[in-house]
Amino acid sequence: MPDVIRLKVKRQDGPESKPYWEEFEIPYRPQHNVISVLMALRENPVNTKGETVAPVVYEVGCMEEVCGACTMIINGKVRQACSTLVDTLEQPIVLEPMSKFPVVRDLMVDRQAMFNALRKVRGWIDIDGGYDIHVHAPRISPKDWEMNYDFSRCMTCGCCMEVCPQYNSKSDFIGPAPIGQAWLFSNHPTGKYYAEERLHALMGPGGITDCGNAQNCIEACPKEIKLTDAIAKIGRATTVQMLKDLFLK
Repeated sequence: MPDVIRLKVKRQDGPESKPYWEEFEIPYRPQHNVISVLMALRENPVNTKGETVAPVVYEVGCMEEVCGACTMIINGKVRQACSTLVDTLEQPIVLEPMSKFPVVRDLMVDRQAMFNALRKVRGWIDIDGGYDIHVHAPRISPKDWEMNYDFSRCMTCGCCMEVCPQYNSKSDFIGPAPIGQAWLFSNHPTGKYYAEERLHALMGPGGITDCGNAQNCIEACPKEIKLTDAIAKIGRATTVQMLKDLFLK
């Protein structure tokens, strides 16, 4: 076993600052994950030059691979830091912020664009309390229930957006995660009443036609959500909606 855990961290002091690399070492302990290493480093933030520096900034929430807050690039692969074990990684462990979102500081990025996209596609279900949902709610087929559950596990972590070649600062593409959620909520017995609104949101600039079908998203998703299925279904649905708009005015 190694005596130390070696880190190489891409740091940035603020949104407008230039990034730079800094290296650290902490005593080895088994069963560390990347977040616990950063927490240990926070207690004694001294780099390999012996300089005391500001602790590395990162974001963390659930520590259960559910919230997506700790998503970063680890040894070249986008993943969750809370579920990535140090003993499975080559050293030095290289930590970088996601590149498709603005850096706030160090490893912390601003994922607000994803949350704005969910608003655009109406990524929620309206329940007005007008009926007892336990008795009178529409039934869902087992097949739809299984697919809905699959997509409900999305934690808006941004992995799929990070690896998507069409999602970048020069493109208006909304990205695979919001498309998956648009399909999920339109496949819900209550949410389907706003399916047309969601489709129209995805028929405009930056919508479904901007997808290049690279299929990187399904490979990067830590929950193995079938995002390409949703993209295909939304693509067909927008075509049908376009024909309805054209001939049923």
